[in-house]
Amino acid sequence: MSYVSGVSAIPSTVFKALADPTRRSIFERLCRDGEQTVWMLTRHARISQPAVSKHLAALRSAGLVRARCEGRETHYRAEPHGLSPLIDWIGLYAAFWGERLDRLEALLQGMDK
Repeated sequence: MSYVSGVSAIPSTVFKALADPTRRSIFERLCRDGEQTVWMLTRHARISQPAVSKHLAALRSAGLVRARCEGRETHYRAEPHGLSPLIDWIGLYAAFWGERLDRLEALLQGMDK
């Protein structure tokens, strides 16, 4: 069983892939329900099979989905590590704002004295 992963993504690619509500829904379904075929995803997405395939291609290029071929079917699964660039980017801003909020808290406590 070998999976073919997408390309290692940068934060903007991950943001762009997840900005579309249909792609987000497909990614969430794969995270929640595990591996699925295009047919299974199409049934739940209420869009055409070619449209689901196009969304899966975008998710693969962002590194959010992996594909495994079995006979004539391709099985897709979520690749949680694909969110790493996004988590790293958010982490930078969490540190940035955390430091500023700590300074604001210290300033406000100093004003109360």
